[in-house]
Amino acid sequence: MCPEKADLFSTVSLSGSTITRRIEEMGDNLHQHLQNSSKKLSYFSLALDESNDVRDSAQLLICIRGMNDNFEVTEELAALQSIKGTTTGEDIYKRVCQTMNGLELDWAKLASVTIDDAPSMVGSKKGVLARINQEMDRHNHSHPIAIHCLIHQQALCSKSLKWDSVMKIVVSCVNFISAHALNHRQFQEFLSELNASYEDVLYYTEVRWLSRGGVLKRFYDLLQQITAFMLSKNKEVPELNDAEWKWHLAFLTDATEILNSFNVQLQGKGKLICDMQSHVKAFEVKLGLLIKQVKEENFCHLPTTQNLLAEKPSVAFPNKTCVDSLEKLQKEFQFRFKELRLHEQDIQLFRNPFSINIEIVDPIYQMELAELQNCDSLKDAFRSSSVTNFYASLPSETYPNLTNHALKLATIFGSTYVCEQTFSRMKHLKSPTKSRLTDAHLHHLLQLAVTNMEPDIDYLISQKQAHSSH
Repeated sequence: MCPEKADLFSTVSLSGSTITRRIEEMGDNLHQHLQNSSKKLSYFSLALDESNDVRDSAQLLICIRGMNDNFEVTEELAALQSIKGTTTGEDIYKRVCQTMNGLELDWAKLASVTIDDAPSMVGSKKGVLARINQEMDRHNHSHPIAIHCLIHQQALCSKSLKWDSVMKIVVSCVNFISAHALNHRQFQEFLSELNASYEDVLYYTEVRWLSRGGVLKRFYDLLQQITAFMLSKNKEVPELNDAEWKWHLAFLTDATEILNSFNVQLQGKGKLICDMQSHVKAFEVKLGLLIKQVKEENFCHLPTTQNLLAEKPSVAFPNKTCVDSLEKLQKEFQFRFKELRLHEQDIQLFRNPFSINIEIVDPIYQMELAELQNCDSLKDAFRSSSVTNFYASLPSETYPNLTNHALKLATIFGSTYVCEQTFSRMKHLKSPTKSRLTDAHLHHLLQLAVTNMEPDIDYLISQKQAHSSH
């Protein structure tokens, strides 16, 4: 009807209620897809994280990653659970149970649970992990592997490198320049006149810990200009001309850059626990190497410190202070990542079954490993494909235990990165201008925003009944 008006009809906006209804239907359709996919999973893992939205409502995100027998991965938002009252371990556990029941998940297939260090999560008696383990005991299932978010652990380790003597001065100077509009304009003009490498300083916020690296690097590069500007404003900061303080600033800049690079390696969706563990082990080796080199005042991996050394400062490098800081950081890493070492053998078996010593593994894998490690064609296949693709091609009838082990380990979330990323989307969706979104609508919108699945539009259309004219 009226084909010549087709373009005009396409510009007509749908009503708010129609859009709402369609979002609800697509959200329900995606939930049905996820429920159907979940029934086919051999194993699955959960990542849990809780945060407040713009109206201070507690929102619990539950993400699921599972594998079917063909090593096809399902990684989705399982639920957004709104908690109206307290957020104790018992409250969160009840929401986990609701999600498990809603998706018809089998507790026996739960391989791992990844959380942060909140007391409600890790409490020894009433924490979520403790309640889940009690549930598994009731059904005679083995406990799931507990993983404390590796990115969060890394951030806590980084906080041991406080260096308040440096950060207080840096933050104070940056705030003096940026917090007052006149100072800020004059400083930018000052940099422009000097043809400086940068046009401005950067803000630092403790919540976004990665910002410290950029702030320190920019501050060090503009140190001469900042010192001159502060003097022009009669703002006395004696540390800016203190030679030892400059050493501390240069060293902290380099150390923070190294920590930031490590943090970025741990980020990303779909990362396997074996790859994340490799990054952790590599960083610990790097840390040991840095300690040895700093003791010898070899700064080949610390470019800012190396540049300062080339300027031949009047004060010697504060060797003991810097080495002590690195050793403290090393001890913190050894403490924070000790639980990862408990599973090191299982992760190594998953990462490379050809390199592990048969004699140290569980006896159920030994005969299969003896067969596998002496098969040249499988060795070649392992070298030329990804870990999951290799296990997918492995004959399960010949290697049932190794395949089963791989299915479990491949589902593990090494961090709650997927939850943090989803929370970022949630804050865009439920912003101050959309704060009256209901919990159900927020869940539907969030699910549509982050899903890897496609709603079945053809099916949804087929369910609609056309209204005849009267």
